[in-house]
Amino acid sequence: MENVLRPLIVIGGSVVLTLVAGWAADLLLRRTDARHHETPLWGLLRRCRVPLQVLILAAVLRGAYETTRLGIVQDHKAGIGQVLSLVLIGAGAWLVIRIASAVVESSYARYASTTRDPARVRRVRTQVTLIMRIVTAVVAVVAAGAMLMTFPGMKTIGTSMLASAGIIGIVAGVAAQSTLGNLFAGFQIAFGDMVRIGDTVVVDGEWGVVEEVTLTFLAVRTWDERRITMPVSYFTSKPFENWSRGGAQMTGTVFLHLDHTAPVDLMREKLQEILGTCKAWDGRDWSLAVTDTTPNTMVVRAVVTAKDADDVWTVRCTVREQLIAWLTEKHPYALPRIATAPADRPLNGKPPVPDEEPRTGRG
Repeated sequence: MENVLRPLIVIGGSVVLTLVAGWAADLLLRRTDARHHETPLWGLLRRCRVPLQVLILAAVLRGAYETTRLGIVQDHKAGIGQVLSLVLIGAGAWLVIRIASAVVESSYARYASTTRDPARVRRVRTQVTLIMRIVTAVVAVVAAGAMLMTFPGMKTIGTSMLASAGIIGIVAGVAAQSTLGNLFAGFQIAFGDMVRIGDTVVVDGEWGVVEEVTLTFLAVRTWDERRITMPVSYFTSKPFENWSRGGAQMTGTVFLHLDHTAPVDLMREKLQEILGTCKAWDGRDWSLAVTDTTPNTMVVRAVVTAKDADDVWTVRCTVREQLIAWLTEKHPYALPRIATAPADRPLNGKPPVPDEEPRTGRG
């Protein structure tokens, strides 16, 4: 009877102790979160309940499994202890990552709620994202090393590996040169404030928004929902356009090639009317001027403003579309025309006097 009760008491007691400890920790965090509404830390720490319970259960069983006195436990005592040790290390690493994540997210949430500058919020978001990835990588490497050290044979393997560490180090350094370059570039981007999550950028002629930043690559979401993945070293070694740097407000231009008879003054009035009905225009500034001429046309430039890159694109398209439609309907003569009448040869060295106006056609 004792052979049956003892394992049940050890295993059942460990499970009950784990459940009670997890429930008590969750109750404490819930009450603390109710008293401190100014920070989401305590609510985020409640996500640590599962790894905490796994850690407690593994620790209790690791210390008490031999007291069960079961035959199978005695026969495989070393193997069971090894497995419980691995679970204990893994649960500890899981718990540390969850706690670090809660602290980082809480700090970012408090900063974002008290900061009015969207650019600073995006910068801090990029930094905390990379910090969390670094912490996760370091904890995972330490946990993996601790797990390997629990195997007795690893000491012998480690001794033999040290003998060739010099050669391996040289080979690894050459092979990982690009990876290490991207790694340091990731640190430079995170803390050098070069590009942030949510920034509007133009890279290799593609316009898009920075969607994800890691230690090795950066993902840009283009206007047509494509994803461009680029190594972070690109942004530290080549020039690129960052339209969100120094503020999200944008100024856009619309160029129209028109006939020299185009009514510029009426076009200014029409542009003001169009902008008055365009919700994407922020009302900061606008203008319309003739900026260049050619033998057949003149170049009219309309300048508009908007609060960000998406809105300035909308304003430019709206102005271009409605101005052309208005010119086509009200002033068709202002559209570009191409002369189709042949030129007459001069007589007696004097240019001929045309009997009628040359025929023209719109191009």
